[in-house]
Amino acid sequence: MIGLFRDLALGLGLVAYAVRKRIGKGSWPADLRSRSGRLARPLRRANGPRILVHGVSVGEVHALEPLVEALSASPAAPDVVVSASTSTGFERARGIHAPDREVVRFPLDFTWMTARFLDTVRPDLVVLAELELWPSFLAACARRRIPVCVVNGRLSEHSFRGYRRLRALARSMFRQLALVAAQTATYRDRFVTMGVPADRAVVGGSLKWDAAPADPDPAEAAALAAALGIDRSRPLIVAGSTGPGEEEALLRGLPDGWQLLLAPRHPDRWDTVAQLVPGMPRRSRATAHRSRKAHRAFLLDSIGDLGAAYLLADAVFVGRSLTALGGSNPLEAAALGKPVVTGPHYENFTGVVSALRQEGGIAVSPDPMAVIRGWLADPEAAAAVAEGARRAMARHRGVARSTADRVLRLLAEG
Repeated sequence: MIGLFRDLALGLGLVAYAVRKRIGKGSWPADLRSRSGRLARPLRRANGPRILVHGVSVGEVHALEPLVEALSASPAAPDVVVSASTSTGFERARGIHAPDREVVRFPLDFTWMTARFLDTVRPDLVVLAELELWPSFLAACARRRIPVCVVNGRLSEHSFRGYRRLRALARSMFRQLALVAAQTATYRDRFVTMGVPADRAVVGGSLKWDAAPADPDPAEAAALAAALGIDRSRPLIVAGSTGPGEEEALLRGLPDGWQLLLAPRHPDRWDTVAQLVPGMPRRSRATAHRSRKAHRAFLLDSIGDLGAAYLLADAVFVGRSLTALGGSNPLEAAALGKPVVTGPHYENFTGVVSALRQEGGIAVSPDPMAVIRGWLADPEAAAAVAEGARRAMARHRGVARSTADRVLRLLAEG
């Protein structure tokens, strides 16, 4: 009966999802088919134990990459299958992991879909990123005695309040977890409060420290600059993962003679942002015959190019942080030795930003362009921020290896 009510609630949510996607105009029917738990083709037969590693979308897929590599490089060498929920996350996971390992779409949380998925994938252990807890999936794993762990665990204040309101129902989900490797002590304590046994919850740090690229490809950055028509002789600000209202604020404060490359977080905002500056060059429409006209703003409307864009930058603003959207990951830019500024709303990256600030490796300001103008006037100040970020990166790398060791111990115990 509980499963029936759960599926009914999920069905109502699915109707709402379809309406948001505008039935008949979006890609939701194909998306739903791919998330029905039925795989497009049979998986390769595993020689040993199999671990399913799941991240919701692009950010989680990137964060999990060093963990997947660490698991695969271990002497135990389990078979690792990677899954993602969103279409963009799935495509990015395939770009990273195929053909070395299997990549699949994670099912919707209907009982028969999760059962079909688990019957096909047949994992011996499941690794979930951050806070991807689904009641039907967890219940199905419990029935099959498949241990489930959360890595890079994050339980924000907003999510914590929501779960506490449903504590009687949520507690059983949290109690089922075999291991939680939380990013910070605060997150770890919240998981315990929600029902995770204290001896199964540890502070593991953030996998994003290891996911930040250390050896970018300058050729990719040069190709991006050429495609968009960016003038390499003029300073460039890259605004990564921006949210509503931020692009306008950055354009208003853009110093004379500087260029601004905007990279909105969500693809469905690309066309809206493009209208802010008539004739703004767009990555998706770049050609080899671009006009030589000088531009002050550019649009990165593509997936997977943000690292190359950061490599071009003289300064970086990390978006979704001027309003209460939780912020975005500053480490990709910081790892490249760029001076980074974020807004005051970085709740989703509290541990990372705090660690960077302890080394002077990031600026936090409600007026990022004022900070960047200061760096323009004082290059030594910008260099000091970049150096602080390098120190923080050196101090905090290694989370992937220690997390992999914990996961493998859990697998051996099972």
